Amino acid sequence: MNALGLVSTRLCAGLMCRRSAVNLSSLRFSSGMTLSHIDEEVAKLLQLKAQLGGDEGKHVFVLKTAKGTRDYNPKQMAIREKVFNIIISCFKRHGAETIDSPVFELKETLTGKYGEDSKLIYDLKDQGGELLSLRYDLTVPFARYLAMNKITNIKRYHIAKVYRRDNPAMTRGRYREFYQCDFDIAGQYDAMIPDAECLKIVYEILNELDLGDFRIKVNDRRILDGMFAVCGVPDEKFRTICSTVDKLDKMAWEDVKKEMVNEKGLSEDVADRIGEYVSMQGGQDLAERLLQDPKLSQNKQACAGLTDMKLLFSYLELFQVTDKVVFDLSLARGLDYYTGVIYEAILSQTIPALVSTPAEQNGADEAGVSVGSVAGGGRYDGLVGMFDPKGRKVPCVGVSIGIERIFSIMEQKAEASSEKVRTTETQVLVASAQKNLLEERLKLTNALWNEGIKAEVLYKKNPKLLSQLQHCEETGIPLVAILGEQELKDGVVKLRNVVSREEVDVPRADLVDEIKKRTL
Repeated sequence: MNALGLVSTRLCAGLMCRRSAVNLSSLRFSSGMTLSHIDEEVAKLLQLKAQLGGDEGKHVFVLKTAKGTRDYNPKQMAIREKVFNIIISCFKRHGAETIDSPVFELKETLTGKYGEDSKLIYDLKDQGGELLSLRYDLTVPFARYLAMNKITNIKRYHIAKVYRRDNPAMTRGRYREFYQCDFDIAGQYDAMIPDAECLKIVYEILNELDLGDFRIKVNDRRILDGMFAVCGVPDEKFRTICSTVDKLDKMAWEDVKKEMVNEKGLSEDVADRIGEYVSMQGGQDLAERLLQDPKLSQNKQACAGLTDMKLLFSYLELFQVTDKVVFDLSLARGLDYYTGVIYEAILSQTIPALVSTPAEQNGADEAGVSVGSVAGGGRYDGLVGMFDPKGRKVPCVGVSIGIERIFSIMEQKAEASSEKVRTTETQVLVASAQKNLLEERLKLTNALWNEGIKAEVLYKKNPKLLSQLQHCEETGIPLVAILGEQELKDGVVKLRNVVSREEVDVPRADLVDEIKKRTL
């Protein structure tokens, strides 16, 4: 037995003796050792074991990202930035201003706002007497912000990370930490005008991103509640049944019905009546038909929702988006704070599974994955009032863009394309064709920076011209400003197009304008 093994054996024996000694209270062993003697011996053994070292019991550090998160390399970030720019440009085009809020909130701020999804909130340890949680979305913090600052009118966008203690499915763009891109309109306005603009924004973004065919499903929580009422669902079960109906995009009707009956306690007759309604899809015509439905027409809430749905479609026709919008009674969106119109954008295509680690590759479906929802939102007129001391309501409607799923598709398209993704925006590399021109290269680079030109220079005193040109080809830099003894004497710079290899002499005074003209 080696020394470390002997130490471990003695240590175990010592600990056993200690336990026995504790049980026997103050009794002495036949060897004459007391508890204090045993403690001393155990301490000596522990010290000896620490000196000898060894791998027994040693924690093996695994170098990886936390579950449900990922790193992004420069190429991926370039694609991501392009997506963000398209989305932000659309938000600004519609007159939105931006805000920011803390990544964590008081736990009580988030509690009770998300229905069954509340179990996915990340709780933090007690911090100085405050119970905190990581934000689950950007909507509840927005409502808290409005109530705190007594704001009654604002059109805002907010792009930030949110957190969900979910089972991640990273091949489907489902993470525990991810960005949301929210656009919201708060204020008292005439019915359905802001709602229609939110749907127009979704339409514009998905069209501009060129993600393939999509459709935007719309419904109304008042129609759903009216439907549940006329089907015989008890009032106290509206929200929980709504959460079950919300699973119809992931589960077959039979499985949803089974959950309603076996887990939620509905009778089969009630579930079957719900099934008849949630199978209906259409447009303005469906809203008109349901207003004539013998049961729904007797429900005040349902009638109000159906009337607004007709009005919404009339505005959507003016915005020329009805070719992608469908009134779908199966759309539920399980979050508790929705009070009126709700909507969700679905991509109809299937893409190859996006994987980034061997573990993910092993679990990826070779046939590809269904992308599913890439945007969603709705009207939440009562949420701000939950935070206001006097219960004053601020009507709100908004939409959230699912950036991670969109990014997964954009990354997949980039991988399939032969087009090179640039990870920098450098317009020109300042190069030299001869030795001992470092100072001149740095002077010119500084002059270009001062004029707002995105320029680079290699960090070598005497780089070879071929190495400098190869750097441009590898990184996609379109132009090279070449300095030489003759160019310095003539007061010009040789400007080279990297792709065509065409070269022209440009006077130093005209260089900035020439670079801008060629790269804008």
